[in-house]
Amino acid sequence: MDAQRALLDELMGSARNLTDEERKGYKELTWDDKEVCGFYMVRFCPHDLFVNTRSDLGACPKIHDPKLKESFEKSPRHDSYVPKFEAELAHFCEKLIMDLDRRVRRGRERLSQEVEVPPPTPVLGEKSEQLTVLEEKIKNLLEQVEALGEAGKVDEAEALMRKVDLLNIEKTILSQQQPQNDKLLMLQEKKMALCETCGSFLVANDAIERTQSHVTGKQHIGYGMVRDFLSEYKEAKEKAREEERLAREKEAEERRKQREKENESRRRSGSSDRDRNRDRYRERDRERSRDRNGRGVRDGGKGYDSFRNGREGSRDRYRERDRSRSRSPVRRGHRRSPIRPY
Repeated sequence: MDAQRALLDELMGSARNLTDEERKGYKELTWDDKEVCGFYMVRFCPHDLFVNTRSDLGACPKIHDPKLKESFEKSPRHDSYVPKFEAELAHFCEKLIMDLDRRVRRGRERLSQEVEVPPPTPVLGEKSEQLTVLEEKIKNLLEQVEALGEAGKVDEAEALMRKVDLLNIEKTILSQQQPQNDKLLMLQEKKMALCETCGSFLVANDAIERTQSHVTGKQHIGYGMVRDFLSEYKEAKEKAREEERLAREKEAEERRKQREKENESRRRSGSSDRDRNRDRYRERDRERSRDRNGRGVRDGGKGYDSFRNGREGSRDRYRERDRSRSRSPVRRGHRRSPIRPY
């Protein structure tokens, strides 16, 4: 019946039997809705671990649906949502373990403050033998009393009865010491111990069946699952951080090598440019030198003579102009007097 119902839900939807009015307020749930338990989707829900135990968390306020979980596992967004759900579950489990660890610490303090039960005084073999001897004596005396009574010897019988009463008192004293020793032994055997996994109190040196029953109980298994998940989650986070650190160091090393390579390339390029410029300057100087030598050969030495004659001609022109200025009266500061008519 359940398989048929599941098939119909898959084919026609879970709202197939709703009326039109009911369909108006109905919403088809998906695994990423807020009403769906993300803990149940990714791993386990802690509310399901401690049902009907002292650590019962009550019913989970969110929806646990195996079909939604299957849909989540097949979803293409599964890998992107797993870290989010696991982080939320780890945060919730850390609170549980913090409360549990506080309870464990209080349990340790309680056990340390308990009065140590003194070891029981061992029942000596002598006391056991004494009890056996007394019982044998009392039995014999009672037989004698019975025989004397039948013989009519009442006084002798009463005397023996007084001896029997004294022996019974001694027997009672010896017998009272044995239950006290048994009680101390029982207290010693029932010394309490504390389970570090779930915080439960156990009887030390208890029977194997009781110990096995505790280990396979919901509370012990539930807290074991929570602790294992937290340990696994922290190890995975630490491994991821270490891989990220190594990746950053590798990337930084690659950038450093790339910068060194670029700097070396720029140094080589600069050296090559300087060499090319130096060669270019040298070539230009050699071309200028060849040009000057070529003009000197073509002019046959006339170039220098014409340059020297030009300089001497200019010098002669400057001398002639200076002499003409020195002969001029105006230049010497004299004025020619105007001719007066007579």
